[in-house]
Amino acid sequence: MTTPARSVQDATPNLLPRLSAALFFLFVFLLGVKGLGSGFRLLGEDLIRGFFEATENPFVGLVVGLLATTVVQSSSVTTSMIVALVAAPENPLPLANAIPMVMGANIGTTVTATLVSLAHLGRRDEFGRAFPVAICHDAFNYFSVLILLPLEMATGYLRSTAVWLAGLLGDVGGVEYESPLDVVLDAGLAPFTALAGLLFGVQGARATFLIVLSGLFIFFALFLLVRVLRSALHSRVERAINGALGRSAVLSMLVGAAVTVMVQSSSITTSVLVPLGGAGLLRLEQAFPVTIGANIGTTVTALLAAMAVSGPNAAVGLQIALVHLLFNLSGVLIIYPLQRIRKVPLDVARGITRLALRSRKLTIFWVAVLFYGLPSLCIAIAQLFD
Repeated sequence: MTTPARSVQDATPNLLPRLSAALFFLFVFLLGVKGLGSGFRLLGEDLIRGFFEATENPFVGLVVGLLATTVVQSSSVTTSMIVALVAAPENPLPLANAIPMVMGANIGTTVTATLVSLAHLGRRDEFGRAFPVAICHDAFNYFSVLILLPLEMATGYLRSTAVWLAGLLGDVGGVEYESPLDVVLDAGLAPFTALAGLLFGVQGARATFLIVLSGLFIFFALFLLVRVLRSALHSRVERAINGALGRSAVLSMLVGAAVTVMVQSSSITTSVLVPLGGAGLLRLEQAFPVTIGANIGTTVTALLAAMAVSGPNAAVGLQIALVHLLFNLSGVLIIYPLQRIRKVPLDVARGITRLALRSRKLTIFWVAVLFYGLPSLCIAIAQLFD
């Protein structure tokens, strides 16, 4: 009869190749996420500069932040650009205009995980588990904006609190941080970026090549990663996740925040949760506080950017970075503590998933419309009546 110790020893050699394969597919998946952002950034740099000019209307500012972030696939990039614009020595962007843009950036950052979840569309059960894990982030951020944007317009709560905090902090020295993971992913993406440059002379064509290639990376890496995780690690990883994340919501938020600070991307943090959800290793209730923590962690990038700027408007740069932090902290404090309110984003995520399962092809169309079509239409209408 085989002893438990012997069973563990026999299982280890079979487990190690699968773990190695899972890590490789995870790297390819993250490479795809990174490449997707780089491709959209190449496609949209000039477009974003134009968007930032039409922000006097708070609603337009919200849509501008949303659309800009969906284009570059990173709220960190958008908020860092906003910090630079409000801190510009000449013709700075007014702080009041920038606040709704930061809120929109929070919504826009959720598109990456949503797009990643669409790679599970061909497998109904996986999609049913992965999609709510992705869109609970959307639901929470939309809910936060619906509460805090009217509050800000009525009271100026975020602006006045940020100005007060910036005054307390005074002159804080600049800090620079570069994520080790970001360095590795940049190195992995460099040959494909160079290949795009060799094949195509037009920037738009290079961007399209990177977007399509990154989409293929994400699709195939997810397909294979879920298979490996489910076959090799289901019981082990499920126990580990339940032990680590099921114990405390605060711990889960801290994990999400810490990982996001280290990788400098909430999109990467939340996107990694999607295949875990698709494989059945992570439940929606466990993923939700991690995504909230990622929201808080992503504010560090703007704070670092604010502490690195100088000039007569440097204090305003710090103020808008603090607005970003206060917005996310306020959303957590308003929504998460009470179970009845906390359930709303989760119920919305489940309800949308049920609709998506009825027509998975139509889901792609609606995701494109919600994140790209409607914001573009709102900007166009605003320009017509300007």
